[in-house]
Amino acid sequence: MKYWEVYESKIGPLTILCDDEALLRIDFGRTEPLNAVRERTELIRRAEGQLEEYMAGKRTVFDLPLKPEGTEFQKKVWNALLLIPYGETKSYKDIAVMIDNPKGCRAVGMANNRNPIPVIIPCHRVIGANGSLIGYGGGLDIKVKLLDLERPEASH
Repeated sequence: MKYWEVYESKIGPLTILCDDEALLRIDFGRTEPLNAVRERTELIRRAEGQLEEYMAGKRTVFDLPLKPEGTEFQKKVWNALLLIPYGETKSYKDIAVMIDNPKGCRAVGMANNRNPIPVIIPCHRVIGANGSLIGYGGGLDIKVKLLDLERPEASH
């Protein structure tokens, strides 16, 4: 069974989708996932609590079971994103090198764009080689807010 609920965060509404074992998706905005029941399960409550702590600057690492759906390549990229420390950024090229595919920058960008669990799988920490912010599924304004939140001098 799949469950969902909308969490009202500092960066706007986030729709959280999970099953009985793990988080499956987080969508920016209010969406109504197909074949899922609207119910604030224990796992959704945990995710909301950890997101709240993160947004308040009190959490730097998430501790939630994740089950993102995607290709093996995409999962490799998403696992690499989980290794980017809080407050740091990496380029698409850095991620390509991390997954032993140094020429795969564009493919890394596509996988990053399809990350089904943003914020928790920190695709916002990936930037262009020249330091530019490049696109973000939730919009560049949200990417900027998340990166600003993680700056050491940020006041919460």
